[in-house]
Formats: sequence, structure tokens, C-alpha cells
Amino acid sequence: RALHSYAGLREARRACRAACARQEPFPGGPGRWEAALLGPVLQRAGCLQRCLGRRLRPAPSAHRASRAVRRDFERREPYNYLQVAFFQLKRLDQAVSAAHTFFVANPQHLQMREDIEKYRRMSGVKSDSFQDLEAMPHWEAYETGVQHYDADEYLQAVARLEESLSEALSALEECRALCEGPWEDEDEEEKMQPGLYEAIAAHYIQVLKCRQQCVLEIATKPGRISATEDFIPSHLDLLQFAYSQVGNQTLAAECAASYLLFYPADEPMLEKMKQYRTELGEDAAVTARQSIQHYVQRSLMEKKLIYYAVEHLGETFNDPDLWTPDELIPEDLKQKYREDQEKQKRETLDLEEREKRGPLPFEGIAVTMDSQQMNGTQRVVFDRVLTESECKDLLRLTKAAGEAGDGYRARRSPHTPHERFEGLTVLKAVQLAQNGDVEWRDAKLLLQASEKSRKIIESYFTPGKKLHFSFTHLVCRRAVDGEQEGRMDLSHPVHADNCLLDPEGQECWKEPPAYVYRDYSGILYLNDDFQGGGLFFTEMDTVTVTAEVHPKCGRLVAFSSGKENPHGVWAVSRGRRCAIALWYTHSQEHTEQERVKAEELMEQRAVEQDQPDGDKHQGADRSSRSSSAPRAPSRPSKRADQRQKPGLDRKQHPKVLRARDEF
Repeated sequence: RALHSYAGLREARRACRAACARQEPFPGGPGRWEAALLGPVLQRAGCLQRCLGRRLRPAPSAHRASRAVRRDFERREPYNYLQVAFFQLKRLDQAVSAAHTFFVANPQHLQMREDIEKYRRMSGVKSDSFQDLEAMPHWEAYETGVQHYDADEYLQAVARLEESLSEALSALEECRALCEGPWEDEDEEEKMQPGLYEAIAAHYIQVLKCRQQCVLEIATKPGRISATEDFIPSHLDLLQFAYSQVGNQTLAAECAASYLLFYPADEPMLEKMKQYRTELGEDAAVTARQSIQHYVQRSLMEKKLIYYAVEHLGETFNDPDLWTPDELIPEDLKQKYREDQEKQKRETLDLEEREKRGPLPFEGIAVTMDSQQMNGTQRVVFDRVLTESECKDLLRLTKAAGEAGDGYRARRSPHTPHERFEGLTVLKAVQLAQNGDVEWRDAKLLLQASEKSRKIIESYFTPGKKLHFSFTHLVCRRAVDGEQEGRMDLSHPVHADNCLLDPEGQECWKEPPAYVYRDYSGILYLNDDFQGGGLFFTEMDTVTVTAEVHPKCGRLVAFSSGKENPHGVWAVSRGRRCAIALWYTHSQEHTEQERVKAEELMEQRAVEQDQPDGDKHQGADRSSRSSSAPRAPSRPSKRADQRQKPGLDRKQHPKVLRARDEF
């Protein structure tokens, strides 16, 4: 069978090549096209080898750069090493420049944020040392030109925008030249080896697609993911208006004509063009810029070839341009695009339908973001968990927290000197209510809001499997006035909730002092009248941000507590951020003991309120005894069901009570 199959493969290749030579002949007859086309190709290849041999002595092979190495240079990784080396050599200005250059392209790199802040505080560091050594000229000119444009300084805007357009087109040519590199195919072993024409076509299409993507490269500012849309056309749009404002209608018309090469049916620009022709006279010759004509014609030629390969050779292509003419795109591709849009629409409707009838135990709560939208697993954001009125009541309770100073071991802030941390446990809230420092209904609302959150998270992530409270903390982080300028640290560094994160080893160790028994975490936000303080998730490297959640009243973010969800909190730079921090466990023996005590005190008060006046002192006696004596490991105390809101469930209490320092 193997011999027969191999013979069939050879015969198929021979027959298909002969048939295609007849069906798709090259001009000039057999042999002539090869000399005409491939002869110059061979000469170009020889020229390149000689040139590289002269420039890259001793031999070009000594200058190999793998894809991974090229990616490191694109991310400016060498500057990260350079800044450390310069610092060790006590060459601070060079260290600062290297650090700043790396940070511009990697603004989410948390360690470099801290290093930059340290450099700013060092004496002897010059402010002009914070320069981007890899700055692209067209970006500086473009942003300055747009600033002049927005300030109605059109003469200055014209000069800088013309400079930006010229530099951008030059950078585009440099990028395109680098596309003529080696063939790269990660799945090479899995595919049938191509013949001469298939290999030429595949490599050529790879080069064309690379050239097309160059516009995204020059239109993406360092440190950003998304490119500026219509980067080249936007220059022309801004320039035509700026020239018209400074009275140069000839150049304004030239820019308008150039813009219409991209969008020939753009009505506002057509109206402008009509106006310019009237002002200049019908006999005036108005043509698009030669450089833009060349750019558009070449791009359209390349797109036509690429879309042919998509339609007939099974290639794929993400067109970077919004202006590509519709008639250039194959009908099958347009149909597939319409089908994808329809499928996405159906999936959106299905998601909305699921949310309407979903498993959530309370009405009116919306799933705002799920795991897929947050680029991770076991993550979700709910809205409308609390009303504005409930948020205000709980914020009133936080004022008592600030006065009580119940933070982590009495430190102003456990994570940063730039913020004051204020915390309140549920037991402390009930004790403050007993002393008359806060209202009972506010303390009760804290218990109810956290229980409501528990039920929502349990029903969403672990329906049918009980989640117990591990710890509940009403926390506020207040920005310290006068300590925010130049700040680069975080309100809470990146961590995981049930393991010790090891970014270098890409591991998270489930061992003490981590709270290894925690299974799910939640944050119920109470306000948004502050700056910063958003929650963000990262990869295991603690650097690559995958999702962000902006606080607002009644928003609950929930996620599993393990290594799949490293997270941190951006710095609170102004105001006071308040939320209820929640941790849950499937392990009943690790149930939060302070909460058990708080619920008992709350129930005892409810019983006392129902007793006649003569019995109240006796009830108070029992209350004081039970609050200090250890609780027997028997059945749980009786509830006053008729006095509880539906959100408060105290059916299960642990049989064994274990004292534990949560901090």
C-alpha cells in the first residue's frame, strides 16, 4: 500500500504540473519566461549575497536572529538589561535613558514602573535623561502637529504634519524592505512540502502580507496595542483643512484630491473639492500627490494578489486598511464576513437570553463581563448588586472604620506609603453598633450585602456546592495628599489569593503563609468618586495585563483564587476607594469565625428586641456570657427567620472553631 500510495503521489504531481502548464501558460512560451523572470531574480539574489558578505564580515551566518530574538528586540528587552548594567557601573544618566526607553514600549511592566520612580527620586539624575532612544520621528512630529492643529495654530500644524507624513512614508519603505526575509512556517512539518511554484507563491504572498501590515507598524505608538486608524489618510485630512485655514487653497486641494484616492465617495471631501475648484478656477489642474498615488496604486495591486491567494490558494488575510474597495474582496470572503457577523449577533442574543434567565438568585443583576471578555478563566463582573442608597449606607459605615483604624496590624497601609488603609471586619462593625458608634442597620447591611455576594458567586461558579466565608473585610484606600506626584507604585501589588506567586518560575506555590484553603474571591465596590484604584488581572509573569475592572457602586467582580487569576490594584491617586473584600472556601472548617460571632450577636439582639422589658436585662446577661465563652461543638443556634431578609443564610455553622490570624 505504501509503494502504491507513493507512486500515486508522484503521478498526481506530474499530471497536475503538466495540466497546469497547459491551462495557465506563462507568456513567451516554454523556457522564455524563466529567463525573463527568474534570471533577474537570480541576479538580485547574487547581489544581496555579495552585499551582505561585505557588510556582515566575517560571514552573514554569524548574524543569525531567530524569531524569538527578533521579538525581544522589538519589545526593547536589551534596554532592560542595559539599565541594570549602567546602574551597576554608576552611569546613572545612561541607566535612566535605557530604563525610560524600555518603559515607553512596555508601560505595563510593573518592576520598571518602580525603577523609574526610584530614578526620579535620586539626586544627580537629570530630567533630560528620561529620553526615548528608539523614538520614531514621525510620531513626535505627528503628535506635535495635532496639538498645534487643536490649538488653531495652523502654520505650525502644517509644518509638523508634513514632516510626520514624510517620515511615516519613509518608515513604511524601511518596514517593507525588511519584509523580504526568509520563509517562515511554524507548521512546516505538518504540511505537504510545496513544489517550485507553490513555494514561490507562498513566500511571495507572505512578503506581500508583511508589506501590507507595515502600515499598522508605523501607526502603532510604542507601548500601545492598537494602531491609529487611517494613519496616512488622516494626515491628508488634517493637512487639507490646515492649508485652507492659512489661505493656501492649492495645497489644500492637492491634499483633498489625495484623500479621495482612499475614499472616493466621501461626500464632505467631495464638497470641499468642489469648493476648492470654484475658488481656484475650473481651469486649474488639481491632482493628488505623486507619492500618495504611488502608495495607493501599489497597495491595491498587492491586495488584489493577496485576495486571489485567499480565494484560490487557501491563504488568510487580515486587511489592515478600512479604505480597501469592496469590489476587490472576493464574494466568498464577503459572504463569510456576513455569516461571521450574523453568528456573532446570534451569540450576543444568546448571551443576553442566558443572562435574562440565568442561574442568579436575585433579580435585576446583570453579568457585565464574563471570562471570555476578560481574557481569562473563572472571572466575572456583575452589576446592580447594591442600590445607590445601600452604597451610601455602607459608606457611612466606612467612616467609623476610618476612625477605628482597623487596618492591617495598625499600619497606615500594608502595601504603599502613598495611601492610608482603613479596614473594618464584620465583628468589629457589630461591636461598634453595640457601643452605639454606628447604626445597627448599617452593620446588618454589611452582613447582608456580603451574604448576597456569596450566593451570587456560589450560584455562578459552583451551583450545588456550598461556599463558606473565609474572610470579609470592608476596606478603604485613601490617597495621601502631597505624596502622589511622580508616584509609580501600586495600591496593591500583583498576587494570587491562595498561593505564593513566582513570576520568574511561572509557578504559584500552594503553601503557607498563603491562604491555601481559599477557593473564590470577590470585591463589591461602593463608590467611584476617586482617581485610579481599578482592579487588573495579569499573566503569570505579573507584567502582562489581560483585563481591567473599573469600580462603581454595586459592581461585584468575582474570580477563582488560584494561579489562573493573578491580580493587583492600580494606585489610588486622589480620593477614597471603598469596597467589601470577600474570600470564600469550600472547606467548612476554615469558615470565618468572626462572622459566626457577629451573626450570633445580631441574632441575640433580634431576640432581645422581641422580649418584654422585664426580660431584657436577663437577655443581655446571656448575650455577654455567650460572646466571651467558647461555643460548644453542638447544633447551631436557633435563627429568627422572620426577621431576616432573604439574602442572609445562617443554616450551617462549623462544628469545630479554630482561632486564626487572618493577616
